[in-house]
Amino acid sequence: MKETLTIEGGPLVLTPSDTRDLPKALTDHREEVDTRLTEQGAVLFRGFDMTTPEDFARFGRAASAARLDYTYRSTPRSTVTDGVFTTTEYPADQEIAPHCENAYQRTWPLKLAFFCQTPATTGGETPLADLRAVTAALDPDVLDRFETRGVRYVRHYRPHIDLPWQVVFQTDSREGVAAYCADHGIDHTWLDDTTLRTAQTSQGVAYHPRTGERVVFNQAHLFHVSNLPPETARALTSLYGPEGLPRNATYGDGTPLAPEELAAVRDAFAAAMVTFPWEAGDVLLVDNMRMAHARRPYEGPRKVLATLMDSYAPREREGLKGGRTR
Repeated sequence: MKETLTIEGGPLVLTPSDTRDLPKALTDHREEVDTRLTEQGAVLFRGFDMTTPEDFARFGRAASAARLDYTYRSTPRSTVTDGVFTTTEYPADQEIAPHCENAYQRTWPLKLAFFCQTPATTGGETPLADLRAVTAALDPDVLDRFETRGVRYVRHYRPHIDLPWQVVFQTDSREGVAAYCADHGIDHTWLDDTTLRTAQTSQGVAYHPRTGERVVFNQAHLFHVSNLPPETARALTSLYGPEGLPRNATYGDGTPLAPEELAAVRDAFAAAMVTFPWEAGDVLLVDNMRMAHARRPYEGPRKVLATLMDSYAPREREGLKGGRTR
């Protein structure tokens, strides 16, 4: 593969040299790609023969023997083929804020990949934000509080509000929900016949397993009520009360998160974001603990798929500084 371009603050672009078969090229140049992924945080493969979801599934199998399912979901998506899913199915006029995949969970993918089968007519980019820059922009006291207290995510599942619990847990069985929650340290309570409440305390920061760097790693800025438009937040609070919101987040010990601290987190992500245009056939490989990703609004058809790879649970890694999960 040939290095053709490094987008400043964004992905390294690699193009074909000896073969246009991306899974084969990845296998042949695995050490080089792994090194560059650690250095750069994201690698964009462009100009290879990638046209179908099945092509992308082959890439996923070549990139990792350990791909993940989307369980305990926070956004709507659909399974396309083996280990391949749609990206978040929000309306085209909505922006998806920068985040690291599954950072609200205690276990997350170390890597993920996106495949642009059809770029949007206008917009629809997948911006990236280097977590080192985001973390450096935050008050160290805030990072220390995130580390020592963690983040507690509270969700209420009701009919016709947010995602149904059946979609989130990928089961129609209450027993299945109970088993999943027991296995993953999630408190769950049925408040009535149709209302499920869950709560889980997860990490606020994490330490990269290869570089040892501390990075902010949570989704408090997305789950907290301050992320909603003010009129929506007021309406939901009036309807369900502050303790019954569809989603909210606090510090792990129950201490409220200050809206101004979360605003600073959002500002840090926004300042670090780098955007590049999608081309049909592009595959973007991302280090999920180095780069956050987002989505711009768009017009026209857009089909971008995703796959998750290499599950990581720092609480199980002995000797990892700061690696425990609360």
